Amino acid sequence: MLLIRRVEEAVADCIVSGEIQCPCHLYIGEEAVAAGICASLRSDDFVFSTHRSHGHYIAKGGDVAALVAEVFCRESGCSHGWGGSMHICDASAGLPGSSAIVAGTIPLAVGAALAFATRGEDRVAVAFFGDGATNEGAFYESLNFAGLRRLPVVFVCENNLYSTHLPIDRCLADTDIVKKGSAFRIPGEKVDGNDVLAVVEAGRKAVDRARSGGGPTLLECLTYRWRGHVGPNYDIEKGLRSREELESWMARCPLEML
Repeated sequence: MLLIRRVEEAVADCIVSGEIQCPCHLYIGEEAVAAGICASLRSDDFVFSTHRSHGHYIAKGGDVAALVAEVFCRESGCSHGWGGSMHICDASAGLPGSSAIVAGTIPLAVGAALAFATRGEDRVAVAFFGDGATNEGAFYESLNFAGLRRLPVVFVCENNLYSTHLPIDRCLADTDIVKKGSAFRIPGEKVDGNDVLAVVEAGRKAVDRARSGGGPTLLECLTYRWRGHVGPNYDIEKGLRSREELESWMARCPLEML
């Protein structure tokens, strides 16, 4: 978690100074989710990420120098400079791809899980996604197929309460995301996403269940991004959220809580 925090702070500084031109969605404040879930994964397990991918890549054991080079769009980057911040790809680290398309990698994780099951391998696929992704049809299609085939996939919703700049209760008729899996016979658990030990425990159960043939799990991890949707600012000056809300979540810093 500390490594993720320091890397993201350094990236933010380089955006402010103009050294980084690539749009970056920072993971500061959400570090416990990636670290807690990936603690139970093996090197040959796969995680599929989003536009906010740096934390997942680092937690999965990715090369930090290759990540930073990619953010600078250099050929030495993990995506050879073609992906930038939003399209981190490094299959050798167990992160075959990430995408800026909301919910775009959820079905890819299901596809990987189908391949693992078909080959008789005890590998697990994890799909990380935000609460905004639960507005997309791909999310429900993926839940249905994974539940139908009892695939070894873990769905991890990083619920940071905002879909870009829109509060969750402005875009979801039912904000209790964890129960959406029940329609597809997928068990779920709502977790304090700032408590890394709670995430580790929930992640371990979900991964063990998937690896042993028990099928998928939906985890809803409640957390909060400190910086804006994209870039180093805090979205306070735009009036998109209140300073009181931000400060209340910053007081629950996952590193300080641990």
